[in-house]
Amino acid sequence: MVGLIALFICALVTLELFRLDPEPKGQISKAFWLPFLWTFIFCSRNVSSWLGVGGGEDQAQSYIDGSPLDRAILTVLLALGLFVLLKRQRQVGVLLRSNGPILLFFLYCAISILWSGYPDVAFKRWFRAIGDLVMILILLSETDWLLATKRLLARLSYILVPLSIVFIRYYPQLGRTYSIGGAPQWTGVTTDKNALGMTCLLFGLAAIMRFAQIYRGEEGERKRRPLMAQGVLVVMSFYLIWESNCATALACFFLAGGVMLATYLFRLARTPLVLHLLVATVISVPASALFLGMGSDMVQDLGRNSTFTGRTWIWQIALSKVQNPIFGTGYESFWIGPRLKELAILNGEFLNQAHNGYIEVYLNLGWAGIALLAVLLVAGYRRIAPAVRWRTQAGSLRLAFFISAVAYNFSEAGFKMTHPVWIFFLLSIAVLPKAPARKALEIGSQMRGAHATAELSVRQHKPAAAGAVLPEFIRRCVALFPRLRFA
Repeated sequence: MVGLIALFICALVTLELFRLDPEPKGQISKAFWLPFLWTFIFCSRNVSSWLGVGGGEDQAQSYIDGSPLDRAILTVLLALGLFVLLKRQRQVGVLLRSNGPILLFFLYCAISILWSGYPDVAFKRWFRAIGDLVMILILLSETDWLLATKRLLARLSYILVPLSIVFIRYYPQLGRTYSIGGAPQWTGVTTDKNALGMTCLLFGLAAIMRFAQIYRGEEGERKRRPLMAQGVLVVMSFYLIWESNCATALACFFLAGGVMLATYLFRLARTPLVLHLLVATVISVPASALFLGMGSDMVQDLGRNSTFTGRTWIWQIALSKVQNPIFGTGYESFWIGPRLKELAILNGEFLNQAHNGYIEVYLNLGWAGIALLAVLLVAGYRRIAPAVRWRTQAGSLRLAFFISAVAYNFSEAGFKMTHPVWIFFLLSIAVLPKAPARKALEIGSQMRGAHATAELSVRQHKPAAAGAVLPEFIRRCVALFPRLRFA
């Protein structure tokens, strides 16, 4: 009875959050629900887990085969998503041509199936991974992609974050689990504590960004209610990250959140030199602490020992099993078959990832995969940095998602199919459509664009007399300022 009352209160809290911070006006298509459902599943748990079906067989075999119910549902969502993209061929074609590095990475993943020891399993996993790209393309091909992305983040966070607290407090069979040593762990709507921390990390960063945008926006009575809603969401997200004891998510929350707020609030932080230094610093600090032994006290302050909860041992035994360092074992094919069971015996528990995204890519795709991932990271940052400097609405949040993905994969494998960190990473580095984003530019950026347009027009207009260029240029510049009058 108490649990039902808690669920009812949770529903009221969710409705109140929507009421306090109503969604911006605008039209988005019904296809929006496809990426919403896809992301909802992978930010929480599979449908079979929600319904409590399956999971009775061997854990290793279940990891390889998957659930027929989940496979059927995801196949339907993917088929519907492909149908939507076919109806948006023109917009999708532009997006695909503009995102060559992403397509190249997925193409290499498909080719790597040829040398996988389990090509049928690798193909099914690659086909599912295509769903991540399909859902991102649906969002970006919306008439107002920015509105669609805001609604996606708002609806997911308003539902999953409060529900996690209810599950943990009143439904421990759903919201808690136990470690091998018997210690209780918070999982909320997800299936393990690291997944809960990662989900709350993404939603918490989005809520902080939304809070800052509202605070810097219109003044008056109308902004108090949205500020209250986003403030509550930030507090709940941070509470879950802290209590889930996910050190990776906690560190990423402060690192990525700090850079996000700095670049959004301060003009100095958006200058190229300072921006590059900020990003390099927040990425090098955890990398140095984890891999170079510098700042080991910081690691201990986060509650981790020098082996990073056994991760160094996992890295050693996994790397010792590599047979093809150039091309890897094939897409998502390393943790399969006898190797999976052998590594589980050596480590003393079931393993299905290397707990390091870069090592995970190396194990499956080799150095060739690492090189393509590096291309993705460099190309993605080169796309995000101008958006931050121009202060677009999504620029600083995209940078926060980018930093989170880079730092999160130091101790967790997040560059994987259907992983929320991977999905939002792809969304952050994708080349975005221009129309809605134009409204988000700063006035200074708009003026620079106007001057560039005037200059281009002057260059294209070539009068016979060279002396006519200056008067023509002055006339066009004056046309940019209709309020300007000369005596």
